Order: sequence, then C-alpha cells, then structure tokens
Amino acid sequence: MAALVTDAPSAPANDRYKWVALSNTTLGVFMASLDSSIVLISLPAIFRGIRLDPLQPANVGYLLWMLMGYLVVTAVLVVTFGRLGDMYGRVRMYNAGFAVFSAASLALSLCPWYGSKGAMWLIVWRVVQGIGGALLTANSAAILTDAFPSTQRGFAIGVSVIAGMAGAFIGLIVGGVLADVDWRAVFWVNVPIGVFGTVWAYLKLRELGIQKKSRIDWWGNVTFGVGLVMVLIGLTYGLLPHGGRTMGWTGPWVLFELIGGAAFLALFAWIETRVEEPMFQLDLFRIRAFAMGNVAGLLSSIGRGGLQFVLIIWLQGIWLPLHGYSFERTPLWAGIYMLPLTGGFLLAGPLAGWLSDRYGARPFATGGMIVAAASFGLLTFLPANFAFPVFAALLLMNGIGMGLFAAPNMTGIMNSVPAENRGAASGMRATFQNSGMVLSVGVFFSLMIVGLSATLPNSMSTALQANGVAPAKAHEIASLPPVGSLFAAFLGYNPMQKLLGSASKAGVSPAQFHHITGKTFFPHLIANPFMRGLRIAFLASLIMCIVAGAASWLRGSRYVAAGAEGGPEPVGPFGAPLEPGPHGDEAPEPEEWVPA
Repeated sequence: MAALVTDAPSAPANDRYKWVALSNTTLGVFMASLDSSIVLISLPAIFRGIRLDPLQPANVGYLLWMLMGYLVVTAVLVVTFGRLGDMYGRVRMYNAGFAVFSAASLALSLCPWYGSKGAMWLIVWRVVQGIGGALLTANSAAILTDAFPSTQRGFAIGVSVIAGMAGAFIGLIVGGVLADVDWRAVFWVNVPIGVFGTVWAYLKLRELGIQKKSRIDWWGNVTFGVGLVMVLIGLTYGLLPHGGRTMGWTGPWVLFELIGGAAFLALFAWIETRVEEPMFQLDLFRIRAFAMGNVAGLLSSIGRGGLQFVLIIWLQGIWLPLHGYSFERTPLWAGIYMLPLTGGFLLAGPLAGWLSDRYGARPFATGGMIVAAASFGLLTFLPANFAFPVFAALLLMNGIGMGLFAAPNMTGIMNSVPAENRGAASGMRATFQNSGMVLSVGVFFSLMIVGLSATLPNSMSTALQANGVAPAKAHEIASLPPVGSLFAAFLGYNPMQKLLGSASKAGVSPAQFHHITGKTFFPHLIANPFMRGLRIAFLASLIMCIVAGAASWLRGSRYVAAGAEGGPEPVGPFGAPLEPGPHGDEAPEPEEWVPA
C-alpha cells in the first residue's frame, strides 16, 4: 500500500494561528459582503435622505453607480492587489484593506450635502470602499491558504465563503431595519466592526507566505484596468434606454466602451506574454485545476449573480404586493423570504469544504452545479403567484447546489498554485467572480427588459384606458422604457404612482387612481411579460451551470501544487500519490500539473 502524502503546513501543527487567521478573514469577508447588500436594500432610504429622486432621467446615472460602482472597482483591482500581496506581503495589504474600508464607511455616514452633490459624495466614497474591499478580497483566501495545511483548507475556505454568503443576505434584513431608523446607520454599522477588525488584524496576523520581490507591471496594470473598466461601464449603461430604444446596447458610447475595452484587454494579453514579470500570471492557466476552476467559477458567477436581483424584483414587484404587502415594505420582506437560499448555502458550504479536503473538489463542485442547474430548471415552471413552500424548497435547493460548489472550487484553485503565486491566483479568481457578477446583472436585466418590451406597452395602454386614462396619456405612459418600472419595483417604489404622478396629472378620478396605484394592478399587469423574460434568464443560468459542471469535472482529481515551500507531489483522494501516466482525469500528464 502506498504511503500517504500530506501537505506540510506553513505553520506548526499545534499552532493556533490558523484559527486566528480564519476568524479575522471571516470577519473581513462578512463585513464586505454585508455592506454590499445592506446598501442595495437601503437605496430608497439613502436617496430620500439626500433628497434625490433616483428614477428621474437625469439621476439614473447616480443610481447605477450606487448599484454597480463597488463591484466594478473590486473587479478591476483585485488582481493588482493580489500581485502586490505576493510582492510586499499579503497580511500588509489585507490590513490596509480593513483600514480603508472602515474609513470609507465613516465618510459615507458623514455625507454633508444633499441632491446631486450628496450623491457624488456617496459614489466617490463607495469607490474608496471598493478599494478596501478589493484589498480584503484579493488577499483573504491567500492568507488562509498560507495558514492551513491542504488537508484543512477546504473547511477553512468553506467557512470564509459561508461568511460572505451569510453577510450578503443578513445585509438585506439589517439594511431594511436600519433604513427605517436612519439612512446613515446603514454605514455606521460597519465602523465599529471595521475598527475592531483593523486593530485585531494588525496585532495578530503575521506573514507566512513567500514574498517574491519583483517589478510592478505598469503597462499591464494600466491596460487591464482601463479595458475592464470600459467593458463593465459599457455593460452597465447598456441597460439604459437610448435613441428611442428600450436599451442602449447600440448607442455610440456603449459601443465605444465595449469595443474599446475589448481592444485594451487584447493589448493587455499581448503585453502579459512579453514582460518578464507580468501582473496576470498567464502561466498559471497551464495548470488544469486552476484553469478549469476559474472557468467554472466565472460561469457559476454569471449564472447566479443576477439571481438575487431578479428574485427581488419578482418578490417586490409581483408576489409580495399580491399578498397584501405595500410596495414600501417589500424590500425588507423580500430579504426575509429569500432566507431559504442562504439556508441552503449554510448547510452545504462548510460540509462540502470539509469533504473536499479528503476527496478533492471535482465531485462536489460538479455535483453542486448539477443541483443548481436542476433548481433553475424547476424554477421555470413556477407561476408568477407561486405557493411559497414550493418556492422556498427550490431556493433551498439552489443554495445547496451553490454551497456544494463554492468552497471546493475555491480550494481547488488555491491548492493548485505554487505558494509564491497565491496572492495573484486569489486576485485572478476574484476578478473572474466579480466580473461575472456585473456581467450577470447586465444579462439578467437585458433578458427581463426584452421580455417586457414585447408585450407590456400594449397591455399597459389597454389597462390604463380601461381605468379612465385618456388614450394619448395611456400611450405616452406605456411607451416609457420598462427599465424604469423594474428599477421602481427594485427600489420599493410604487411603479404606477411613479408613472402617473397624481390623479390630476393622469386625468382620472381619485377612485380610479387608487385602483391603478393599488397593490394588485401593477403585479397583474407585469406578471405575464415578466415571467417570459424570467424563464429565459433561468434557462440561461441552467445552461451556464451545466457547462460550469463540465469544466469542474475536467479539473482532474485532487491536486496540491508541487514544490511550494517544500510541499508534496500531486496527491489523489486521501493523500494517495498519483502515478504519472495516460490515465485520463485520474492521473494527468505531469506538464498539466506543473506550470512552466
């Protein structure tokens, strides 16, 4: 029987430091994800607090940047910060992230202005907060990988992933509660957490990783940053109407941003193959476990990233009003009714991470994507006004699938790279994940808008005329881009009240106005066209999850990079050594395992 081979931990086996690293990085990930969703659910209160209507055409840009700015900044910077962590110390970069995030949270809560100036203050400091979040995200997984032996990394990363998911959904509820108290409390809540975490990280975390001094790839950083920013901004503004069309994908500025961004990214790829010390470690993609893990992570992120948005619109725009909830109360209750999704993630995540330490990432990441794909397929059969137990069961199923995938996939990626490249690898992984989230929002919203545009204008015009609105006025309202109605429902506004304004402006009696702006008129009006677009979006997610599952299977068996800090050779399940030879996925050829 072959002798078992285990990974030599970076710290002594009895060292309690790994639990300090886990608890601190878990707090950092939780804080960053909590802030993202707490702002999302509190946007109506924030805009009311600064006395700005986000749905006015001149103000929609502020709304988009409040929604997407944080994600865009983190997506662009995580690779750079991960590379800098390899060069100057991951703990140092991580500590800076905690401090920057905390300072930005305090500045957000102290916004001194109102109107457009207040919105710009919030957007600028959200961007700064995104810088702090990128520093945290880029280095937390690398710190855990340094602190834990390979036989425990899956569990550790599973706990970290669960903290991120829990923070995202707890933020929906906490944001709904705090927004009713004071919109500034949405940002205050991060300050004590951030100060405590910053001091704790500074005092307790220590550098265990290999620091590899090298030159900064300035040209690579600039071309990558400019290219990705242009693409993500183009994706964001493509959702807005342009030139009389419901979306702006054919607008000159959007096309310029998308094409120009793609050109910069192509130039970046060319530069990275020619510089001695590239920012983006392209050689890592020669490691099959790394390449396939990132492909699966990107597709999974696209498949699920927009799910939260469309579920919120489904609940807030249709289901909750039909069940007696006022539009103003729907943001909080949408977060509560989506808790089964979090529950599934919490159940599956740590267990899958722990089991992947023994059996490898492939069975759990692949199985998780199959379960998630099945849940998306079943969701397509639900009616707009569903029975909640069935909806909750499908959300639980989706959460279990995503939980089975997340921690094993991240662990497989981090285990596959040499120790000196862990920061860069973590940043690259986070870039794919965050870019996938932004792309997913664009894809999901576009599919929704396409579905609505086909039939909503005619049905809305007919329904308004049947309730006393003059034909010309009804046609004018129905011709407005449906993205406005989606954003209104998403923000917890009454969409019909935003469209009509008042009974006198609409030319109807108070009784007719009350009916049109009631809890059932808009949900019944939007249900059929919305569900058409939603089912297309779910089918797209199903396909991406299946492809992600296939990529996960192609990663091969459990693998830990050879030669890292005197580490082991590639190992199979239970640490058994792999014999080189032509045995397919169970024993890949050596060149597939070790980067050039």
